[in-house]
Amino acid sequence: MSGQAGPAGAGGGGAAADAAGVPMPCEVEELSTLFLFEKLNDEQLARLCAEGRVERFEPGYLYREGEPATCFYVLLEGTLVLSRRVGADDLEVTRSSDRGAYAGAFQAYATDPTRAHYQGSCRVPEQSRLFILPAETFAAVMRDWFPMAVHLLEGLFFGHQNTQQVVGQRERLLALGSLSAGLTHELNNPAAAAVRATSALRERVAGMRHKLKAIASGPFRREELETLVEIQERTAEQVAKATPLSPIEASDREDAVADWLDDHGIAEGWNIAPTFVQAGLDTDWLDNVAATVDAQILEGAIRWLNYTVETELLMTEIEDSTTRISQLVHAAKQYSQLDRAPSQDADVHELLDSTLTMLARKIGPDIRVDKQYDRTLPRVPAYPGELNQVWTNLIDNAVSAMDGAGTLTVRTSLDRDQLLVEFHDTGPGIGADIRERIFDPFFTTKPVGEGTGLGLSISWRIIVNKHHGSLNVVSAPGDTTFLVRLPLTAPDTGPRTGDAPTPEETP
Repeated sequence: MSGQAGPAGAGGGGAAADAAGVPMPCEVEELSTLFLFEKLNDEQLARLCAEGRVERFEPGYLYREGEPATCFYVLLEGTLVLSRRVGADDLEVTRSSDRGAYAGAFQAYATDPTRAHYQGSCRVPEQSRLFILPAETFAAVMRDWFPMAVHLLEGLFFGHQNTQQVVGQRERLLALGSLSAGLTHELNNPAAAAVRATSALRERVAGMRHKLKAIASGPFRREELETLVEIQERTAEQVAKATPLSPIEASDREDAVADWLDDHGIAEGWNIAPTFVQAGLDTDWLDNVAATVDAQILEGAIRWLNYTVETELLMTEIEDSTTRISQLVHAAKQYSQLDRAPSQDADVHELLDSTLTMLARKIGPDIRVDKQYDRTLPRVPAYPGELNQVWTNLIDNAVSAMDGAGTLTVRTSLDRDQLLVEFHDTGPGIGADIRERIFDPFFTTKPVGEGTGLGLSISWRIIVNKHHGSLNVVSAPGDTTFLVRLPLTAPDTGPRTGDAPTPEETP
């Protein structure tokens, strides 16, 4: 921490500071020796001493993250330590014993001092002496003494915020467009299959009506018709229980059924055989039919049963297609959380599955998804829609890193008092030289036009600031893992905002 140091971020409430200052004299000469004030004149230094104060502190906290930002602190003697709250731990961000190092409400000139909060925690690990300026006074002297600098700094500060907001909205729109295209593609396949099956079913039902007319006017006795109907019922039940065959098994059985049909004088048996085999019917079933009906009506019975089998198969296809559509719609609702409260106790496995479903087309056929879920994990307090945004960003990064081929492993487990979600990919890894920057806003390794550099930054803020968890990464060539930890119980404090600390996972 030096002249550029200060707390990182702003946010919710915290416990009261536990260090009480002892008032000490404020000397203009001492302030003039600090690099922050070395260009001020005697009148300006006198105003600082008049409106500020000097205090000596024993070891303890000057302020805690989330408390109202009321003061600007400048170190005269001792040591300052700045930290951020990450999950259940205080992470030390920086430490300094340099005279003039500052902390606290150092952005009071750019924000409303009455509404700002400390962006981190600050403590003194040893007896220290500090110059303290109220935030309102600091804002006033900055505007009085350095109006042009304040305008420039405000432009930089708010310009960065606005740019990040606009680019973030653009990124969300691009992600929405990509997901919409993927969902449309996924819905089109089962919808088209259902339409085709419905059209074919109409033809088969029409054929059954004609066949029924032929049977009614044919040489069938009442007993034979009853037997035929019984066989039809058993056949329909058999179709529902059919198990898929391997291509070789299906081919061998089709040959056997076609030969049986030819041997019994049924024309074009090769055309009927595949339908019977798909329904799980074989020569033993055909022998049973032949033993039940007279030879002169065998062919009519077989063709009648063929219509039955085709109808059952088409209805099964329609059911499968519409079920798939229903599942996709459910996944889309689960992903978007349209019918849910913003905050609730959520099952992370449902959220992960809905996100994987929505991204199925982008993941592609050459990436194997290995889901290793611990289904015994409890539900966690969360903002499900925003967690889905995190899963989307992390999965999208993994898919991009693997360049369309590899293995994506999604694992859940219990890590002490937190729920751990891991995303492993088999991509080339993240170099050590950029690993500490990947959560920085606008940092991206993708070519121009392919990434905004906000996905991981937004994810970090959602996990750390809003869910009070942690987001870290460990990486080696061929094995990169993002680790998301979420608390099992709702925290007492509100959401926090701010920049990310060093994100790399420590062993």
